[in-house]
Amino acid sequence: MEKLELNFAKNADGLLPAVIQDDATGKVLMLGYMNPEAYEKTLETGLVTFWSRSRKCLWTKGETSGNYLHLVSVYPDCDADTLLVRVRPDGPACHRGTAACFDTPPEEGFLGTLEGVIRSRHAEMPEGHYTTYLFEKGIKKISQKVGEEAVETILESSTGNRDRYVYEASDLLYHLLVLNEAMGVDLNELQRELLSRHGK
Repeated sequence: MEKLELNFAKNADGLLPAVIQDDATGKVLMLGYMNPEAYEKTLETGLVTFWSRSRKCLWTKGETSGNYLHLVSVYPDCDADTLLVRVRPDGPACHRGTAACFDTPPEEGFLGTLEGVIRSRHAEMPEGHYTTYLFEKGIKKISQKVGEEAVETILESSTGNRDRYVYEASDLLYHLLVLNEAMGVDLNELQRELLSRHGK
C-alpha cells in the first residue's frame, strides 16, 4: 500500500486520529491515534497499530485478545491530519466484547455482517446449517432458490401485503448473498458497479 503524505506536525502531540471502519459493513468500530511509527508499522504488517497515549508505546490491536484489525485501506481527510482506516476485524473491536465502541443500531450495516457469516459458513461448512446445505447443492440449486424467492417477492408486491413483501424480499436478499459468495462476488463489488452507473 502506498505511503501517504500526512500532517503529523499539525497536532502538538504528533498524533493523528484514526477512525476505524469495518470494510464489509461500513460500521465505525473505534477511534485510535497514530504517530508516524504506528502508521508505518500498520502499513508494514497489515495489522492496525496505534500509539497508546496512556502507556506511551505502540500497541497492535489484538495482540492480547486475538481480535486483530486487518488493514484494507487508509484514506486521509482533506487536511491530511485525520485518517479513515478500513479493516477486516477478527472479532469484537471493543474491550466490552461488542463489535464496536459505538452503540449504533444493530441493523446498521447488517447486510455486510450477514455476508461475513455466509462467507464463514462457506469456508467452514458446519453441519446442520441451511447455508451449508445450499453450498453443498451447488450454484444451480442456489440460483434456483434466488429465482423462487424473486417470484414470491413479486407475488407479494402485487397483493399489496407489505409485511409479506418484507419477509419474501428478505429471503431474496439472503439467497442472493449466498449466490454472490458461490460466484466469488461481494457487496463492495456490486456497490462499485452501481456507483459506476450513477449519473449516467
